[in-house]
Amino acid sequence: MKKKPLIILSFSHLAIDINQGALPALLPFFKESLGLSYALAGTVILFSNLSSSIIQPLFGYISDRKSLKWILPLSPLIAGSGIALSGFAPNYLFLIFLVIVSGIGVALFHPEGFKVAYSFTGAKKATGVSIFAFGGSMGIALGPIIAITACTYLGLKGTPVIIIPSLLIFLLIILNRHMLKPERDIIKDKKEKNVSSVTRTQKMSFVLLATLATIRALTQLGMATYIPFYYINYLKGNPIYAGKLATTFLISGAIGTLMGGPIADYLGHKRFLLGTLFISAILLNLFFYTSGYATFLLLALSGMILISSFGTTTVMGQILLPKHLAMASGIMVGLTISAGGLGLTLLGAIADRWGVPYAIRTITLLPLFAFLLGLFVKYPQKTPGLK
Repeated sequence: MKKKPLIILSFSHLAIDINQGALPALLPFFKESLGLSYALAGTVILFSNLSSSIIQPLFGYISDRKSLKWILPLSPLIAGSGIALSGFAPNYLFLIFLVIVSGIGVALFHPEGFKVAYSFTGAKKATGVSIFAFGGSMGIALGPIIAITACTYLGLKGTPVIIIPSLLIFLLIILNRHMLKPERDIIKDKKEKNVSSVTRTQKMSFVLLATLATIRALTQLGMATYIPFYYINYLKGNPIYAGKLATTFLISGAIGTLMGGPIADYLGHKRFLLGTLFISAILLNLFFYTSGYATFLLLALSGMILISSFGTTTVMGQILLPKHLAMASGIMVGLTISAGGLGLTLLGAIADRWGVPYAIRTITLLPLFAFLLGLFVKYPQKTPGLK
């Protein structure tokens, strides 16, 4: 495993996903500046998801067939420029245009980034990809802090501050561009392994794995969304306390992403995935029976364990579709998260019909359903490249 290029790629991932994390935090500022309704403000996120996630498999398909060396250095600039200029948008339509530009930059980066990162993993595939994925998780967590701080002190015209990480990463990639080229022996090995066609069993297992990853994404997004609703709207509690709980859950998930890779390589990818889903289902179902510091500890553990398999499922998808590394990455990362986000609409309907506690109880059962799906994924017991 080549650690230095993986660390550079991880910082690149962080810079890219800072923009994704920053956008939701900017919505209140956009709403006030442009006089938007809540519906129009929410539509901004919809266009962001459409441009940044759903089209990732398309860019992955292209990346698998053509060498696009310019993607890694330029995509952070594209993503960052859209958000940086958003504070100067004169109207709603131009704001949407800038959000779409930023989303395209995000969509360009992820399939290529995961493909290149995979080439440096060596035998420890889940470990290497988890290092890369950790950067993205931290970027999403840091984005709101950077955006709110900039706009609090500088107003909406402070959004150009958000592009600073992208500029630094652009320079870092340019200076280390030779280091980020996949080694020839890795490419040769990949071509040799890809002689045989992908079997129907592999394709079905990939579909099951992508569905499982979508359910996990819905669980993560659902908890992050409905913890504040539960404490603020249902219990009439302190908003700051609710925000700390949601942040604890997300930050712990980022740490779990980094820790999960080495454990998955040691235990076996599928075994680790199934174990994390089963354990997180148990922990999440204890949510209603804790209070105070115990709730923080419970959410930290459940978030860490649930999201620890993020890098592992991406690697599993790449191994199941070895001819389509970038496209598999685009599906496992972009499409599943977008589909999981759309599932929030269903949870909203449950909350409207039966109340927020029932929505959370539904969320806590989702990992168990994903676990059952995972049992049917046909995956090699001995992962290629592992001893």
